[in-house]
Formats: sequence, structure tokens, C-alpha cells
Amino acid sequence: MEESSDVYDGYNINDPNPCEDHQNLEDLVQVNCLRRRIKYYFMNPCEKYHARGRKPWKLILQIVKIAIITIQLVSFGLSNQLVVTFKEENLMTLQHLFLKDYADGGMDTYAIYRQADVYDHIEYIIAQYGQLHNNTVGNLEYDRNGSSYTPLTLCQTFYRNGSINPGTETFEIDAQVETECLEVYPIHSSSPRDPLHNLELYFKRMLSVVITFVLKGINLQTVQYRELPDCYDFTVLITFNNHAHSGRIKVDLDTDVDINECNEWKIHGASARNLYLTVLFDCIIVIICITSFVLCTRSVVKGILLMLEYVHHCNNHCGKDVPWSDKLEFVNGWYILIIISDILTITGSFLKIEIQTKVLTSYDVCSIFLGTGTMFVWIGVIRYMGYFRKYNILIVTLRTAFPNVIRFICCAGIIYLSYLLCGWIVIGPYHEKFRSLNTGSECLFSLINGDDMFPTFKNMKQKSSLVWIFSRVYIYTFVSLFIYMILSLFITIITDTYYTLKQQQQSGGPTSELQMFLSVCTDLPTSGVYRLDKTNGCLISCCMNRCRRRHERLTSEA
Repeated sequence: MEESSDVYDGYNINDPNPCEDHQNLEDLVQVNCLRRRIKYYFMNPCEKYHARGRKPWKLILQIVKIAIITIQLVSFGLSNQLVVTFKEENLMTLQHLFLKDYADGGMDTYAIYRQADVYDHIEYIIAQYGQLHNNTVGNLEYDRNGSSYTPLTLCQTFYRNGSINPGTETFEIDAQVETECLEVYPIHSSSPRDPLHNLELYFKRMLSVVITFVLKGINLQTVQYRELPDCYDFTVLITFNNHAHSGRIKVDLDTDVDINECNEWKIHGASARNLYLTVLFDCIIVIICITSFVLCTRSVVKGILLMLEYVHHCNNHCGKDVPWSDKLEFVNGWYILIIISDILTITGSFLKIEIQTKVLTSYDVCSIFLGTGTMFVWIGVIRYMGYFRKYNILIVTLRTAFPNVIRFICCAGIIYLSYLLCGWIVIGPYHEKFRSLNTGSECLFSLINGDDMFPTFKNMKQKSSLVWIFSRVYIYTFVSLFIYMILSLFITIITDTYYTLKQQQQSGGPTSELQMFLSVCTDLPTSGVYRLDKTNGCLISCCMNRCRRRHERLTSEA
């Protein structure tokens, strides 16, 4: 494996460091030892092995951690997939059970236009709720509050009072909103018209009608995979939305799903061995991540201590401050990334253990921790790619260009935001993709990447010739500006940084004060000097001989 560190590799200058010309012998010994310790800190694991014979335990640990964390994530993802499938299929079931004449995929266009249809749909929902046991093929059940069922709740929200007469273009309205509710119990719903006998809908003043009820279910498919089933509470919310008062009442059914631990359960013919092995595997991952966290934290602390020592040397012997760019070289960002990933993985593993044992059911929270932790672990693999010189130039390019990229994004973001706001307010009323800021931003981002261009042009309504012409100028200028100019500038920033760093590596000259400081030390990892430093600290005899020869050379040159 080739030397990789861009801090000291390949730099060897013959000119002495000006701030060391007048140092005594003891100071030169200490400075030389400081150089070797800093140089050793920046070595890769293979170089450290040759320098001091230290086995790359941290590298081996990270490789093992990547493998087992990926296995853990895949295992949890397959388990979580069962939960997601169960939720989605139950939502489809509820839509078919409680929405009259519902067809798959028709939720966006499911609406009512006549008053009689509104009553019919409400009666249909109440009838289906009362006949749930006879209709459903699933294991859905009513929610109970003690020994009695919880009721279905129907609430109508409307303006308090008002007089609306479109024929004479007059209206009088009280903006205060009132809500009327009634409850329907399953055992009392033999005739759906009974609970609706006193229900009167104020269509001209009505804002919405919301029907809410709770059903329970159990996800039994997990038993096939040797996992304990979960118990679910489905809070069903059916909304008749009339806020627009446009003559079209949109109907929507949504569910709020709560996953609970089942109160009593017995599973015959299955062993809990797989559950115990899964929990044991998660505990091993926690131990490995804790070990990785300790090792990486120790390395970060060592780097900070070396930085303070180097700053102290520059202040006392050279009389100058160390630039922040050199200070940040001692803070290894890869170690910080690994530490964050370890914290996330440890937290996610504890949540996963509690989910497996049915103490908690926070699948979404656990997914965020495990998913983000695994993402950071795999991103950390790039660090080891940097040990090869050909890959290292690419990684250094990304790191060096990052500040300029951030500045560029800020400037481009201002232009992007200006187009977004303009498109939302002007084109939004005539184009569904600009109807909201969120969809408008998604549309513009797709245009930047060359996607969905023709449908964006085609779907523009031609009701207003002025706006239609404006939309053409708007989209043409946006595409031309971002694809042909801004993206080209973005690529130029990256390529310029790459060629600049490549020329610096080819020239072989130090580009920072830290590199000049380390370039004086020419001891290779295989020289054996680092092993002496490990056993005897800074071996005085060796350092004295080196410094005496250098002091004689400096005296003769003077």
C-alpha cells in the first residue's frame, strides 16, 4: 500500500527551518521528537505497522463492523418490510370496506357532487361499521373501553350562521366555526338511518364532515419468520372536505397506526431460539461499536494534544500563530464521522433489541438511527480508499473544493429561490406542478437534471395567453441558466481544484507551514526510529547524534 498522507508525503527540502536556526541542542532534540510523533500520527495503518509493529486493530475492527452492521440493517429491513406491507394493505382494505364504489388508485379523484350522495355515503360508512364482523376477511375488531365498544364519531364543522345568495350576489356570514358531533355504537347500528335521523348537513355553511373510529388488528405474518406478532390500533379518519365550497366535496380516508405490545400471547410449535440469537447478535454489535467509539475518541484526543503541542512550539520558538487550516489537519474528520455512526448504531441497536422483545414498537425511530448509522459507516470506507495515492487525490479534491462548493450553492440557491417564488405565484394557478412551493421546487429540481421537461411544457393550461407566454420564457430561461451556466460553473470549481492539487503533488513542494515542518523529518516507517521512540521515548543518544550533525552543518553554512 502506498503512502497516502497529503500532509507530509513526498516533501523533502534542504533549506533549514528559519525558526530553528538559533535553537540549542535540547530544543532541537524535542522538536525532532515532536516531528516524528506528528508524522507517525498521520501515517496510515500499514505504515504504523512498519514503523512500530502495531497491528491495525482499528482497521480490522472497522471492516468487521461494516459487515455486521450491514447484516443487521438488512435483517431489520426485512422485518420492517412486513410491518409496512401490513399497514399499506390494511389501508387498502379499509378504503374498500368503507368508501362506496371505491376503485384502487382513485383516491385523488374520489369526490361527491350531490347532497343525496353525501347522505348515502355517510349511511354506507355507518352500515359497514356495524357489519364489520360479517364483511371483513381480516382479523379486524372493534376497540373496547372496558367492557363496552368505543363509538364511531361523526362531527360536522360549519360557520355559525349566515345567509348566502349567489343569485343576487349577496351574503352575510359569521366567521365563527361550530362543531356538532354524534356517536354511533356498533351494537346500536342495526339500521344506518337511525343515528342519522336528526342529522342535518348545512351544505352552504359546511366546512367538513369527519368520521372517526378505532379498529384493532394483529399482524400474524411475522410468526412465519420466528418473530413475535404486533398488535395494531388503526384510528380511521374519513373526511368530507368542503372548504372550497366549489360544489365538489373531496372524500379522503386515512389511518393513524399505533403499534402496541400484545397483552397475552402463546405460540405453539415454534422455538424462541431465533429471537435469542438475534438479540445476542445485536449485543455483539453494541460491544463492537462501543470499542470503535473508544478507539476513535482516543485518536481524536491524541490529535488535539499534538495540535496543542505544535501550536505551543510555533508560538514559543517561531513567534507566530498557526493558521486554522493547519490546526484542522490534526482533527481527523473521518474519526468524527465514525464516532457519530457508532452513537447512532448503538442507539438503534438498543431500540431494535427492545422491538424484538416487544418492549417498544418504534420502528420508524429505529430505522432512522440504524439507517443513518449504516450510511455513515459506508461513507467512512472512503477513508481507506485514500490510502492509495490515485484515490487520495480524488478525496483531497472533494475536501478542498467543499468550501467553494458551499459558497457556490448559496449563490445558486438565491437564484433558484427567486425562480421558485415567481413560478409559484404566476404559474401556480394554471399548472399543477407549481400549485405549492413543495411541488414547484420538485419540478424545478427535475428540470435542472433534464427530467420531465416535455410534460412540464405540455401541462401548462392556455386559459391565459399572457401567462402561457410568460411560462415559456420562464422555463426556457431557467433551463438555460441552470443547465448551461450554473452547472458548468459547478463542474469548473471541481475540475480546477483537482488540477491544482495534482500539480502541487507533481511539483513535490510543501504548500503549508505544517508540511514544511514535517518535511525536515525524513525517517521512513521502516527505519526503526519509531520503534525506539516507542520503547524509550525520545532516545537521547540517537537524537543527540542527529542534531549534532545538523548543528555542525548549519554552523559551516553560516
